[in-house]
Amino acid sequence: MATALSRVLGALAAAAIVAFAAAAPAFPPYRSTDAEVIPAGLVELRLGFVRLEREDGDSESSSPLLRVNLGIGHDLELVSELEHRPETGRLGDAAVGIKWASAPERVSVGVETLALLPVTSDHSGAGVESQLLATVRRDPFRLHANAGGFYDARPSESERGWRASLLGEWERGRARVGAELFARQVGGESVRVQAGPGVIVSVGAFDVRASFHAGLTADAPDLTATLWISTEWQLW
Repeated sequence: MATALSRVLGALAAAAIVAFAAAAPAFPPYRSTDAEVIPAGLVELRLGFVRLEREDGDSESSSPLLRVNLGIGHDLELVSELEHRPETGRLGDAAVGIKWASAPERVSVGVETLALLPVTSDHSGAGVESQLLATVRRDPFRLHANAGGFYDARPSESERGWRASLLGEWERGRARVGAELFARQVGGESVRVQAGPGVIVSVGAFDVRASFHAGLTADAPDLTATLWISTEWQLW
């Protein structure tokens, strides 16, 4: 399965390289997303080389990671997520959904809803995650706020909870520097809070993206680091 997945990801990456592409906007390497959708017929491809998470002296990685989005018009965008766990050789997570956002003016709002898909034989169900989005633009700054809830029936014990984030970005030349605060709580467990910087640098037809988040609460991962590359091309 890992070999097949690698071939699929390789084919997608090759297609992106040969296409006439332009740099894509956010949002990997962040947890937040913007209240904005891409134009109809435009495909965004975001390939994550690695996400490394360290907690209590143990490290866990996901590689590769894939985000593919398609603008379908009428202020709508199809979104998808896929993650592979190299230590198990299996998929670690998968989701598909849709995002709606108002016109990208000084302030825009939106909503994103994802279906959380079963990816292993241990998963007995599926899940859903939905969040409200808001973006405030004041060049060269942008502020993005997300808040919502989730229900995940895939684990042996279903999980429900909430998540929220705040991301500020500053555009300077080819770079967009950001700082993000992210919080998540499952059931009655303690709230997990992380914060850290990120950067998106335009290099020709591609963006290189990186982030580092540190845990601010006892139950949060001590460190999460990611590295991505992204591009986009017009299908119609």
